Amino acid sequence: MSLGDLIKFLGDNPYYPVFYFFALPLAAFLALKLAKDEGHLSPWCNFYTGLIYLSVIPGIFSLLLNFYHLLFEKTSIYDVNLLTQFLPIVSMFLTLYLIKKNVEFDKIPGFGKMTGFVSMMAGIMVVFFFLNKARLIAFTYIPWLWVILLLIVVYLVVRYGTKTIFK
Repeated sequence: MSLGDLIKFLGDNPYYPVFYFFALPLAAFLALKLAKDEGHLSPWCNFYTGLIYLSVIPGIFSLLLNFYHLLFEKTSIYDVNLLTQFLPIVSMFLTLYLIKKNVEFDKIPGFGKMTGFVSMMAGIMVVFFFLNKARLIAFTYIPWLWVILLLIVVYLVVRYGTKTIFK
């Protein structure tokens, strides 16, 4: 199954993405009402950590995919699937907004590391997109396993390099 097949499957079966991306803000809203001023305590902050990861990873992926489709593939804005390309972004921002109303993000474990990781991955993927479109490296002819391994290697090099530079 390719990524295009997965997006087509989710577009053909809208119940899955609609349920998932409505359940995340609903869970954050219920946690906001149930854990009033207790979001920094142990069971709630772990719950918020899970909600953040479950909403931010598809949301950032959807942002990058939209960026790629609209700028590089020259896909028309009228041809995008709202359920698979914009609902994750809206759900991510709504979930983060509801969580922020109850607890500061600094008190949620792992959130600071995740923002650095997501921003670094987004930057690396944007560089890969530009390299692909400039025809410097043709990622379309490389198997996906090699692209993922190259992405991991570049991430480790950038992470090690930034740690070495800033120490």
